[in-house]
Amino acid sequence: MSISRQFLQFAAVGLCGTAVHYATLWAGVEWFGVSAVIASATGYVLGSIVNYLLNYFFTFDSKKSHVEAASKYYVVIGIGWCINTALMALFVNAMHLNYWLSQIITTGIGLVWNFLGSRFWAFRPMDKT
Repeated sequence: MSISRQFLQFAAVGLCGTAVHYATLWAGVEWFGVSAVIASATGYVLGSIVNYLLNYFFTFDSKKSHVEAASKYYVVIGIGWCINTALMALFVNAMHLNYWLSQIITTGIGLVWNFLGSRFWAFRPMDKT
């Protein structure tokens, strides 16, 4: 599969995880009074579970064991979580941007990081030797 087609599939699958992420962000801020940074960080983790399963089976059609694929995926996602949380803190707390605008910008940056890490490392097909 071409990288552009795989990226589009990754982004489409990511909409499911993003929906979970954004719903958690909204509920955390609007219903529970949690800071946008904490709500976003929590939503990122919950969305990553959805995204892992969909990417494993559909986007990358991985043949790796879940132990190998998930451990690598969550290293990538862990770094992405740090990027997400740091950018949200910067945009919301330091720059005083609206939390939705901040999350949309942060999501775009995270999309690129997560795709590259997933494609070239976490779900990279096993070498045929």
